[in-house]
Amino acid sequence: MVLEHHENSLQNQFPRQLDIATVCVYGLSILSTALFLFLPLVNLLSPSPWQRTMGAIHGIASLLAVLVISYTGHLAFPLLRGVAKILPQMRTLAFWASFVSFLAIASGNWIYMRYRAPSGGARAWLTQNTPLVHYLFMEYHEFTVLFTLPLGVACTWILWKYGDSIMKKQNRPVLTATCIALMAMMFFAIGGLVSGLNVARMHNL
Repeated sequence: MVLEHHENSLQNQFPRQLDIATVCVYGLSILSTALFLFLPLVNLLSPSPWQRTMGAIHGIASLLAVLVISYTGHLAFPLLRGVAKILPQMRTLAFWASFVSFLAIASGNWIYMRYRAPSGGARAWLTQNTPLVHYLFMEYHEFTVLFTLPLGVACTWILWKYGDSIMKKQNRPVLTATCIALMAMMFFAIGGLVSGLNVARMHNL
């Protein structure tokens, strides 16, 4: 009995392995998220004034768009299964996903002018030195990210127009099409971020 009491007191003095694992998981998750969100601010350290301004603005807008759109697209899966309680949240998220998509596209068009500069632009350098990067990543990036805005606007309009009635059986095709559109929007946003980072890694804008 004395030995068991001693072991119990030692266990109370030291944290359990499960507690340590939980703290480590949450700590690494928070640290990884912070480093990921810090990524666009690295542009502020660039020696190029264009990169410091346009790169930081477009980077922040794009990262914000990917986060909101990805979260919205993630919630489209339970909505497709008929989880009606997230419908009000989905209407709000669809609106904000469309808004941040517009910000990302608008800032992207601003930075695209620098990319297409005839002399000294990233496009001219890429097509001359590594054309595969331009045709594989940038051509994909140019067109697919533009789909996020009309998809977001259409889904927002549908979710607000139908309201709670979208969950009814007769409106099931509309709900399915809306959820698939939100998933596609998430796919295009994530693909746009990856392709844009690959182009920027090859040659600064």
